[in-house]
Amino acid sequence: MLIMPMDSHGEISAFSSVRFSPAWGSCKKVAFKRSTDIIVSSIAMIMLSPVFMALAIAVKLSSSGPVFYRWKVMGKGGRPFTGYKFRSMYLNADELKAELESLNEMSGPVFKLTNDPRVTKVGSWMRRFSLDELPQLYSVLKGDMSLVGPRPPLVSEYIRFNDYQKQKLAVKPGITCLWQVNGRNDVKDFDEWVKLDLEYIRQWTPMLDIKILVKTAGEVFAGSGK
Repeated sequence: MLIMPMDSHGEISAFSSVRFSPAWGSCKKVAFKRSTDIIVSSIAMIMLSPVFMALAIAVKLSSSGPVFYRWKVMGKGGRPFTGYKFRSMYLNADELKAELESLNEMSGPVFKLTNDPRVTKVGSWMRRFSLDELPQLYSVLKGDMSLVGPRPPLVSEYIRFNDYQKQKLAVKPGITCLWQVNGRNDVKDFDEWVKLDLEYIRQWTPMLDIKILVKTAGEVFAGSGK
């Protein structure tokens, strides 16, 4: 008898229809992915500690509010967790979001807006080089995230996902993904984003992770973030 996977609410999950790469069934390859996450995130956090300190000071001086933004997102299998980013927006950004919904540039349940007025000047600069994402290395070390994997959605976004969109969380979410190295600023349809995530799940190998990480480094140094 086929036992359907269950999500965090005990409902029959959409994850059962996901096509996985055979590599996900290899204990050695999955262990290599986790080992890489632990080693790289640990080394990066140590080596980048002066950068963390400088960014923390810049955020604190740029506007009132905490240094870190507590990021309420969904992880693998639709399980919620709290991640962290350097705060790139003004303190009341979440309250102002409702007023900007009509300007959303992404079709679907997620919100994306170029030149978002809620972003501080320091936040805009950090986002350009993805520096606000650095605290997510802690989530990778903890095991909530991976270096590479589908981007985790906000809890408020996930509750609006359909079954097709939920499939992106069949694996552990990541800091970077195929979407981020394949024209993330040009993708306007969330289902196209999900399509890239499912392609990653279907084609995953450790070598694919390495290729995505190399491409991500190029995107970061090019300052292509928004």
